[in-house]
Amino acid sequence: ECTFEFVGARQLLDAARTEKTYTLQLRFLENYISRGEDDYIVLSKLTDYYDFVTDEKGNLRRYIFESNVRDYQGEVEVNKDIRKSLENEDTLDFWYLNNGVTILASRASIAGKIITLDDVQIVNGLQTTTTIYNYLSKNKSKWRNENRAVLIRIIVTQDPESRDRIIKATNNQIAIPTASLRALDRIQRDIEDYLLQFGWYYDRRKNYYKNLGKPLERIISIPYLAQSVMSIVLKEPDNARARPSSLIKHDNDYKRVFNENSGLDVYLVCIEIMKRIERFIKETDEKYSDFVQFRFHLGMLVSIKMLKKVYYSTNDVAALKGVNISNEVLQENFLYLIEFMSKYQENHGGTLDRIAKSRDPVDKLIESLKFDKL
Repeated sequence: ECTFEFVGARQLLDAARTEKTYTLQLRFLENYISRGEDDYIVLSKLTDYYDFVTDEKGNLRRYIFESNVRDYQGEVEVNKDIRKSLENEDTLDFWYLNNGVTILASRASIAGKIITLDDVQIVNGLQTTTTIYNYLSKNKSKWRNENRAVLIRIIVTQDPESRDRIIKATNNQIAIPTASLRALDRIQRDIEDYLLQFGWYYDRRKNYYKNLGKPLERIISIPYLAQSVMSIVLKEPDNARARPSSLIKHDNDYKRVFNENSGLDVYLVCIEIMKRIERFIKETDEKYSDFVQFRFHLGMLVSIKMLKKVYYSTNDVAALKGVNISNEVLQENFLYLIEFMSKYQENHGGTLDRIAKSRDPVDKLIESLKFDKL
């Protein structure tokens, strides 16, 4: 008997992203605590936890962090403190000084002092795990005598909604930017996969590509892309300039910027326009340095000029894919912008910084662009 079903692009993409199933074993100490069939709290020796998170070649299993909203943050204060706890071999156990790790799994079973877990995802504790890995990897001569332990919470669930709630809850308890909490949204994965084809590394999980050694000038953060789209597509460079860190904090703003009905080309176009503008501004005369803060305004202005209309759609912007922007075009529009904002400051007062964050000059700038002059 044969059966068939029609499969579209979305179903194929979801299938391609499906992680392979895998099973890992974690050895734990005697003071194991059970909290029902689907919840476990265990203390595991640092060395046993190290074996759990590394493969047969001694490399960190990066796939177990796929559901984490950010990557290793490097030498930030919290990681320095974790390392100091590891280096100070005093009477205090490591788990006294650390919040521990939260693991999601689809199935768990226990035999003796080993818990077997299917489809492991570390959703909180990536910084702790990576710091432990770095420390033990560099101290192999003595770490086998290490008897300290790490606290691990294990939650077993196969329900996608429950998993998402747990991920958000565990990460909301620490200082994580709102943009990072959006990292697991489907559209964010779509954008990341799409931009990779063009050599752009979308930093959906903060520091992921930096830790892989990718060039910094090709790494795009979620807030930067949001600023670019807000300026070029939505024609709100004032918002992009005034609220870089909270631009997509609210759902309404987020959905305006990251609309699943928009084609992915528009995100590529916005990035390439803004990066082209930044390269141009770096090479421009230092006497214009005060106007660098109007780069998002310049992105909007250049887009209007290239499209030859003020009121344009997302599809219009997407159609600019592959268009080359010459230095002459950028120079002409930058000088126009400088003259306009200088006159606005002369007539209305205020600092250039305040003007860059205000809506009124943007509206007046748009009004100044007569079609017969484009």
